Amino acid sequence: MTTRRSFLQGTGAIVLYFNMVPTSVLGQQVAAGSNLPESLVANPSLDTWLRIDADGLVTLSPGKCELGQGIQTALAQIAAEELDVAFDRVRVAAVDTATSPNEAYTNGSRSVEVSGAAVRAAAAEVRDILVGLAADELAVERNKVGVANGVFTVDGSASKIGYGAVVADLQLARNATGSASPKSQDSYRLVGQSLQRIDIPRKVFAESAYIQDIRMDGMLHARVVRTGDREAKLLPPTDFSAVSRLPGVVKIIRDGSFLAVVAEREEQAVKAAKALVRLCHWDTAKLPMQSPTINEWLKKAPADVRVVAESGAVGSAEVARTVSANYSRPFQAHASMSPSMSIAQKSGDQLTVWSHTQGAFLMRGAIAKLVGLDEENVRLIIAEAAGCYGHNGADDAAADAALIAMHMPGKPIRLQWSRADEFLGEPYGSAMTTRISAGLDANGQIVDWQYDVWSGTHSIRPAGAKRAGHLFAARQIAQPLPAAPVGNIPQPRGGGDRNAVPLYAFANQRITKRLIPDMPVRVSALRGLGAYMNVFAIESFMDELAHAQGEDPISFRIRYLADKRAIGVLEKLREQMAAAGFDAVVAPAGVGIAMARYKNSGAYCAVAMRVVVDTETGQLKLDRALCAADIGLVVNPDGAINQIEGGVIQSASWTVKEQVRLGLNGVTSTDWASYPILTFPEVPLVEVALVDQSNEPSLGSGEASQGPTAAAIANAVANATGKRIRDLPLTAARIKKS
Repeated sequence: MTTRRSFLQGTGAIVLYFNMVPTSVLGQQVAAGSNLPESLVANPSLDTWLRIDADGLVTLSPGKCELGQGIQTALAQIAAEELDVAFDRVRVAAVDTATSPNEAYTNGSRSVEVSGAAVRAAAAEVRDILVGLAADELAVERNKVGVANGVFTVDGSASKIGYGAVVADLQLARNATGSASPKSQDSYRLVGQSLQRIDIPRKVFAESAYIQDIRMDGMLHARVVRTGDREAKLLPPTDFSAVSRLPGVVKIIRDGSFLAVVAEREEQAVKAAKALVRLCHWDTAKLPMQSPTINEWLKKAPADVRVVAESGAVGSAEVARTVSANYSRPFQAHASMSPSMSIAQKSGDQLTVWSHTQGAFLMRGAIAKLVGLDEENVRLIIAEAAGCYGHNGADDAAADAALIAMHMPGKPIRLQWSRADEFLGEPYGSAMTTRISAGLDANGQIVDWQYDVWSGTHSIRPAGAKRAGHLFAARQIAQPLPAAPVGNIPQPRGGGDRNAVPLYAFANQRITKRLIPDMPVRVSALRGLGAYMNVFAIESFMDELAHAQGEDPISFRIRYLADKRAIGVLEKLREQMAAAGFDAVVAPAGVGIAMARYKNSGAYCAVAMRVVVDTETGQLKLDRALCAADIGLVVNPDGAINQIEGGVIQSASWTVKEQVRLGLNGVTSTDWASYPILTFPEVPLVEVALVDQSNEPSLGSGEASQGPTAAAIANAVANATGKRIRDLPLTAARIKKS
C-alpha cells in the first residue's frame, strides 16, 4: 500500500485542492461565516482535489462516493468545464482515506450541491493559476491569455503550449485564496449536456466494476454466522471442531457471540457456515409486536415528544368542521440487489479495508475503535457495489471483514454476506404512523393543521469512534462497545419528521414528532428517511380534502402555496397530463397526483400516476407515471432524469409490495419470495420533464420523487376504486378488502 506522500512523489504531477469565492450558481454551498464552499473549508489544502499530469490529463479526487447515481460523471463535467479541457481528459479517482478530501457521507442528495460547488471552485482557481504561469511563459500580458481544450490561447489564437508545459512550475502546498471566479453560465459547453456516464461501459461489458470483482493473491473467503438480533448471545455447547475439519476451512473465529469461518474458496466458506448454523444455539429476545400490530405498538411505545414546527395559534381559528386521518408504513428493507461485502487485509500495523460504505472517513474511525487500532493505521478505499441508497449492510460487512482480518494477519479476507444475512443484518427503514387533523372554516378553507408522527430513528450510522457501537459486530464481541444514543436529526432536515412540515402556507399549524428510541428491530437511514412517509400522508390527505370539496387537486394545492417554484412544477405537471390524455380516464383506471419539495430545501417534484385496478382480485397495474422536476441548474440532464426515474420505480415497489415481515422470534422475510419487490414487467412507463431553472443553484434529485410517487399511487387507487387506503403497502389483499 502506498502512502499519500509516496504516491505524489512518484507521479511527476501536481495535485490540487482549492478554496474560492463561489460566484457561480454551482458554487452556492457556502459554509457559515466563510465565503468558501463548505467542503473546501473542511479540506483547505490545495494539494488534495485535482492532479494534472505532464500530458495534460486531469485526475479529479472528490470525497463523494459513486453509488450508482452517476456523481463521478457530473463532477467530471464540472471540472472539465472550469478547466477548459475535453471531458474525456478527466479521470475520477475512487474515494480513499489516504488521498481524498474528507467530505463525510455521500447522502441527502447533496453531492452536486456540496462537492460540485467545491470542484467548480477548485477547477476555476487552478485554471486561473495556470493562466498566470502561461502568461509568464509566453511573455504576454495575463489578460491576453485564455484556454481552449487545455491549450493556451493568446488573443484568441492557439499557442504552442498547454497545461503540461507549465505544471512543473506550479506550487500548491498551501491553502487556496478564493481569488478566482468560475465561468459564466452563458459560456458553458459541457455543463447541461447529457454526456455518457463514465462508469457505465465497464458494467455493460462485464469488466471489473464492482467490489465483488476484486481479486488478490492469497485471498481467503469468509462468512459470518448470526441471527437478526445483534444482542443475541451464542450459547454453549460450542464445539465446532467438526466444521474446522471440513475441506478448505482455514479457521473458525469466535469473539464473544461474533462467529465467522474462513476458507480457501467461497463455496467452502458457504458450506462451513451452514454447518455452523446447525450447531449454534442463541439466546434471542422476543419481539413485542408482529406485523399486524406495529401501528398500535408505535403509538404506545415510550417516545421523545417534541413540537418541531409551529406557527399561528392552533385552535384559535373559527372551525366549522374538522377532518382527521391516520396513515402508516411498515418496516422496509434496502433490499440491495447484491448482498453486502468487504475485503480487509492486516499488514504490519496497518489495516486496509475495501468497502461500499457511504462514508469512508467516518467508517475508518468506527473500524479503528472496533479493532483497537489508531485511526491513522486504518485505511478505507471505496469500491462500488450494486446500489446503496441509505444505511444498508455495507458498514457492517466492512466491520465483519476487519475483525476477521485482525485474526488473519497478512491475508486478504473477502467477506461476503448471503441474501439471508442481508435481510437479517441490515438496518431497516423505520415503521411509521401519522395522524393529520385539519380544521376547515365555513368556506372549506384550511385554517388549522395538526400533524403527529411516530417513528424510530432514521440514523444510527457508525459515524466515527464515538458511534462505533452502532455496528452489528460491535454488540457481538466479547467486550461489546456501548451503543451510542440514537440519532435525532433536527429540522429543517429532520429524520422521522423530514418533510413533516408542509410546504403549504397554513395560518395555524403544529407539527409534533414522537421519536421512539428503543425499537425492537434495528432501524436507520433508508432513501429519503421520513420524507417518503410524511409526503405520502400529507399529499394523500390533501387529495382527500380536495375531492371532498369537489375541487381540482392541482388547483387546490396551488391555493395554499406561496412558493412559486412549487407552483411551477404543478403547472408543468398539468401540461404533461393534458398532453398524455390523463384528464380523460375511465374506470377501472385512475389518476393521482402529488408534489413535494424534498426536505423543503431541495429539489421540487410533482408526480402523476395512472393505474388500472381489478376490483375483483385487487390486482394493481402501474400503467404510466409523469414527473415534473425542478432541480435548478442541471449538470447532466440524462443523469438527473435517471435519478428521478429510479426514485419513482423504487418508491412504487415500496408502495405496492415491500414490507419486512415480523414474527414472534424476529424477522421472517429473508429472501425474495418473502420480501417481493417490483419486477421488470410491473414497472410503469416513466416520463420526466425538467423545469428550466438554469439560473438557480443546482439541487440534488436522488430523493425527490419517493414521497410524491407513493401519494400519487394511493390517490390514483382511490380515484379508480372510490376507496381510500391509508396503510402501506397497497397490496392486492388490501385493495380487495377495501
